[in-house]
Amino acid sequence: MLTISSNPNNILEVESYLKKLDFDFGFNEEKFADILISLTEAVNNAIIHGNKSDESKLVHIYVREEKNGLSFCVTDEGGGYNPGGVPDPTCKENIECCGGRGVFIMKALSDNITFGNNGRSVEMYFDLKNQLV
Repeated sequence: MLTISSNPNNILEVESYLKKLDFDFGFNEEKFADILISLTEAVNNAIIHGNKSDESKLVHIYVREEKNGLSFCVTDEGGGYNPGGVPDPTCKENIECCGGRGVFIMKALSDNITFGNNGRSVEMYFDLKNQLV
């Protein structure tokens, strides 16, 4: 588990944390990149949108080994939101808009994603069974 305060500079700790896990699990380059991008986006969302960059609030990153992969859960201490209410950034009317791309990216790069705790938690699963090193 990794816990950080809601300072955007602390996002750098996510890569160090993931490198330690890489030592144990031996991710291939593509899987490492997918996890790092998704995890960084989730933590960034938790800091900025969830905790409103309030450094007295924490972001918790949990990792759980699954049968064929790893699940990462990122939880913030904010007020939550409706993940289903995030507009699809690929729709024509949203292409020029900013926002909503992070959730889209996390969905595209993870093998499964769920939101819980009124949008204060996101859990992403990454299948490691079929990765080629």
